[in-house]
Amino acid sequence: VQLQASGGGLVHPGGSVRLSCAASGDTFGSIAAGWFRQSPGKEREFVAGINWKGGLEYYSDAAKGRFRISRDNVKNAVYLQMNSLKPEDTAVYYCAADRGNVDTMYRRPYGMDYWGQGTQVTVSS
Repeated sequence: VQLQASGGGLVHPGGSVRLSCAASGDTFGSIAAGWFRQSPGKEREFVAGINWKGGLEYYSDAAKGRFRISRDNVKNAVYLQMNSLKPEDTAVYYCAADRGNVDTMYRRPYGMDYWGQGTQVTVSS
């Protein structure tokens, strides 16, 4: 599985952005996917995860109520809609996919099976 993230950029505080991750490979539609982020000087952290068919979603405390993960297995893509953005959301955002369970994805900020290249999101006025 190969992943390509896009959609980042400069956003004002309180604004919104939608990240996309295009996947290639036959197995993407049958495995969990998620988003992680990493700010300068900080460890990579889990943001959101979704199971293979899209019925189960998990979020970090920072993302709950503001971000929404979704996927389209026909288009082989996963998305992250981010609303009410804050300066502390500034980071490189990585999409990832994994053959493991989505409910333990938060434990694998460096251990996912497949990674995209990351897209920068900067929240600043």
